[in-house]
Amino acid sequence: MSLKNQQAYQPLPTAAAAMDNPAMSNSSSSSGSNEDVARLAQNGIPPTYSSQQLVSSDSDSMEHHRLHGNGIVPQPRSRPAISKRQWLTISVLCFVNLINYMDRFTIAGVLEDVKKTFDIDNDSAGLLQTVFVLSYMVFAPLFGYLGDRYSRRWLMVVGVALWSTTTLLGSFMKNFVGFITFRALVGIGEASYSTIAPTIISDLFIDSMRSKMLAFFYFAIPVGSGMGYIVGSKTAELANDWRWALRVTPILGVFAVVLLALLKDPKRGESEGVAQVERESFWVEIKDLLTNRTFILSTAGFTCVAFVTGALAWWGPNYIHLGLKMQPGNENLKQEDISYKFGLVAMAAGLIGVPLGSVLAQHYRTRVANCDPYICGIGLFVSAPMVFIGLLMARSSATLCFLFVFGAQVALNLCWSIVADILLYVIVPSRRSTAEAFQILVSHALGDAGSPYLVGAISTAIRNRMIAESNTVNDAMIKSMSQLAENATEFYSDNLPSRSAVDLSTFESLQYSLFSTTFVEVLGGVFFLITACYIVNDKAKATAAVLEYSAQQQQQQQPPQQSPRSRNA
Repeated sequence: MSLKNQQAYQPLPTAAAAMDNPAMSNSSSSSGSNEDVARLAQNGIPPTYSSQQLVSSDSDSMEHHRLHGNGIVPQPRSRPAISKRQWLTISVLCFVNLINYMDRFTIAGVLEDVKKTFDIDNDSAGLLQTVFVLSYMVFAPLFGYLGDRYSRRWLMVVGVALWSTTTLLGSFMKNFVGFITFRALVGIGEASYSTIAPTIISDLFIDSMRSKMLAFFYFAIPVGSGMGYIVGSKTAELANDWRWALRVTPILGVFAVVLLALLKDPKRGESEGVAQVERESFWVEIKDLLTNRTFILSTAGFTCVAFVTGALAWWGPNYIHLGLKMQPGNENLKQEDISYKFGLVAMAAGLIGVPLGSVLAQHYRTRVANCDPYICGIGLFVSAPMVFIGLLMARSSATLCFLFVFGAQVALNLCWSIVADILLYVIVPSRRSTAEAFQILVSHALGDAGSPYLVGAISTAIRNRMIAESNTVNDAMIKSMSQLAENATEFYSDNLPSRSAVDLSTFESLQYSLFSTTFVEVLGGVFFLITACYIVNDKAKATAAVLEYSAQQQQQQQPPQQSPRSRNA
């Protein structure tokens, strides 16, 4: 490996030494960093306000103070208007992300029909989502490795074409084994897109504009999920066949493939003014990620978000349908109607929650340097009791149930764009696809890969236990009654357990298993609060690494200065 390659994105020594204390203050770090600022200024590198900067000047008051304290007057930086190419790119990426999540949650909107068609229980129904996420997370590191080295545009084209094709073919499967196999193949295609798309946004935008565009991109997740419930349930109702619900997104996928093929892949680090660099080994990059405490802790917090989101999104409509169906007059209530309303609630929560998280982060960064993980943590702490109350309300009041579900999802959606932004500003440009892949792998492996199946399996086990205990009680009652009259025994044998008792045990068992999501949310909030202790340091390290490498590049590009003797000659 060349010396140039070994030095790429290494933090400044003095800056790194100042970062070891998580409780660093502005004053304690200024003396160690003034030399770095002066040295960069001598090289002609505007240290904080150049187009190469990773951290926004208006959101990093510490760096602003250091510059003025060193006698360097910062030059105001003009923010160029967004070009047509950038608007086209972000629009296409958001459109593809929208149909991506539509496809992911279409089955959840018709889950009861799928269970009846294949004659499966809750554990097998949850396994449908689990195998999808397992393949999704397993192939994410592969696409992260390829995305940092090869054409991201064509990797996305192949991925979207693959998941569109496999979704369509899966709708024609007549047995459960074939159907679940194609659901697993869908995850491979979606892994390519979800891993690569955020890194393209990071290479097109910087500072607050990047945060806004990430909010726009991740805004498509809850909205697309909500549209999946709506499109799935209504298409199945109109066609009188749930299989047609899976044939909508493949049609949109054809347009997505064409649009992606027309995009231009930006250079990695383009927004920070960093030229393309030679690659380091994959294991060196992984080692660097594992030592980034902010990245590890925020990934742990996001894993909790993924666990809760996966469980509630998959089982929410089915659970609410079971609860409302037990109310008098709702015996003929269809799940399609509940899925439609659940989709509307999810869309509304996404329209408010994702942009709200971005707005709060941009507003408070000027006052609190580590506000991003605080906002995520508070969002999870607020969401947890709302989920708990919403689960309790499902059997008594549809209005209150959906109201608390809406509030819980708004608070949960605060995290989406912020977590993505955290990853991008604490990781150097050349490793962002790998970091995205690593975060996808961990968050899905321990999050929504297992939560749908885990919740389904727990509910099935609880329900079977409840029915077994009910049958034991009923048998004792029958034996006691048989001593009084033979006809009493015959009556109870024919009618116990009753249909309402089975419905009640199914509902309560699913309720008990879904209560686990509230504890996971609290755990995720704790992870984000710990992240706040390290995020300022790790953010500054990444900035220093980019500035150092930019300085090296400019020095290499400058022509050698002639000596006075050669000039006189």
